[in-house]
Amino acid sequence: MKYYTVGQINTYIKNLISSDYLLKNLVIKGEVSNCKYHSMGHIYFSLKDETGSMPCVMFKGNVTAGLKFRLEDGQSVYVQGGVDVYERDGRYQLYARKIVQDEDTKGKLFAEYEKLKERLNEEGLFDFEHKKEIPKFPKTVGIVTASTGAAIQDIMNIAKRRNPYVQLILYPAKVQGEGAAETIVRGIKKLDSMGVDTIIIGRGGGSIEDLWAFNEEIVARAIYEAETPIISGTGHEVDNTIADYVCDQRAPTPSAAAEIAIPDVMSTIREVRNQRELLDRGVMNRIRELRSRLDSVKLQIERKSPEKMLRDKQQYLATLTDSLHNTMNNRIIDYRRRLEVSIARLDGLSPTAKLKGGYGYVEALDKSAKDMKPVRSVKDVKPGDKMNITMHDGVISATCD
Repeated sequence: MKYYTVGQINTYIKNLISSDYLLKNLVIKGEVSNCKYHSMGHIYFSLKDETGSMPCVMFKGNVTAGLKFRLEDGQSVYVQGGVDVYERDGRYQLYARKIVQDEDTKGKLFAEYEKLKERLNEEGLFDFEHKKEIPKFPKTVGIVTASTGAAIQDIMNIAKRRNPYVQLILYPAKVQGEGAAETIVRGIKKLDSMGVDTIIIGRGGGSIEDLWAFNEEIVARAIYEAETPIISGTGHEVDNTIADYVCDQRAPTPSAAAEIAIPDVMSTIREVRNQRELLDRGVMNRIRELRSRLDSVKLQIERKSPEKMLRDKQQYLATLTDSLHNTMNNRIIDYRRRLEVSIARLDGLSPTAKLKGGYGYVEALDKSAKDMKPVRSVKDVKPGDKMNITMHDGVISATCD
């Protein structure tokens, strides 16, 4: 099966369009829509009329030479350039080389927008004195937008992330086309009568026609007459509607409106928890430090306490007493041992000690002295002398033969 790549078909179509002499250089009249100035200096926009719309681009080099005014949505212009295909996306667009403004009209819608804006401003609907302060901590937030658009999903996601405790009340409104302004007004009045804290009105970006419901006078007056503070988040950052000027605070997008209306309580809670943990750790560290110091002071007090000193002295006295008793006992034992040695020595030298071995101590009566005297020799006695023989266990009286 023969087949072609997407790039081959895009290239083929590009060659077809490029080879068409009419499309190389032509002038197209239309109304500017979705005009965006790129940071590189290029301009991206669309040209439209009652029958359709065409994407256009004007590169920086052509802007300098071929554009003498600031291009804005709603302007009626003549664009000179050529049609070609952007191969990557497979879509054709007009590459503008020169743009001339239609001096007869600036675009019907844009003219109506400017006229209404000027009139309402003169009436004071845009005065800052009339604007109400947005509640910092709302409990209920009313929303006027389409129930199926990306705007309500963005608002719900932001509310869930920032503060899931805020109640969201949606009034599903038509935000584009016939009857859209009337449903927006009904939504504002209904939510205002319910006593919600804040009302958000808005939708995603689009052309001036897409956003026209928010440029209607009845919407502007409903915002002005509401008692509830209203935040307008309509379109993209570069889009401005009449509702943006009348509301109490303007947000560049519906998501930004939700961030203004709903405080980031969850981040605050997380921050409070983090700070609490830091505080708890700091307090516990401080408590531990003070307890350590207290223990040190208590120890110092105990060391210097009279009771502690008395206990120490008593313990020291008890130690000395024990030491004295031990010393005395040791000395007594030593003295006893020495006494026993001396006794043993004395006992060895004692005459009576020898009597135990069967010896006797003989005494004879000295007639001249009439007293008993030891007998040292047999010559000291003669027959008939009275004698005493002392044994270890008594005295024997005898007469010498």
